[in-house]
Amino acid sequence: MSQILRYEKSPLNKKIMIKKVRSNMNISIRQVTENDPRIISDAFKEQCWDKPISLYERYIIEQNNGERVTLIAEVNGQFVGYVNVIWKSYYPAFREKNIPEVNDFNVLLKYRRLGIGSKLMDRAEEIISERSSVAGIGVGVFSDYGNAQVLYVKRGYVPDGKGIHNGQHYVEYGETVVIDHDIVLYLTKKLQN
Repeated sequence: MSQILRYEKSPLNKKIMIKKVRSNMNISIRQVTENDPRIISDAFKEQCWDKPISLYERYIIEQNNGERVTLIAEVNGQFVGYVNVIWKSYYPAFREKNIPEVNDFNVLLKYRRLGIGSKLMDRAEEIISERSSVAGIGVGVFSDYGNAQVLYVKRGYVPDGKGIHNGQHYVEYGETVVIDHDIVLYLTKKLQN
């Protein structure tokens, strides 16, 4: 029994398993449609995340108005994640410089580390590069965002140099804040057109 456990936990075995899973996956990326809000909300509800249907209905309206593009990832026809491109960022520094923002990037927990997030990011950056030579993104500063922080750095994103933002203003030296989902470090990446 202990030999089997050691084998299952070995890094080599994990890499083989991931390659095997990836080879059986047909990943597709498309824009959100009216059929998606309930499917997306239910998928996140299964992992105990509150993502209301109304959020995705709003994304569809904003996409139809040209304010955003919402990309959906599917594996073998099943929803597994999404990302948004917002043309006019809510973040003041991006808005002032007309830097489109990659926003609300989520992959279901059981589908992480299979390359799905990278495919979503590739497509989002491709769409941004049609209008801008720079992409922006915000990332939380606590451990829940650790994987995203590493992914963004590996993809070439660097801090914009303005420090952390709390959704209202830049956090100043000595200021007391609650570290939550609103405390964000913003990053940019130069894209190749």
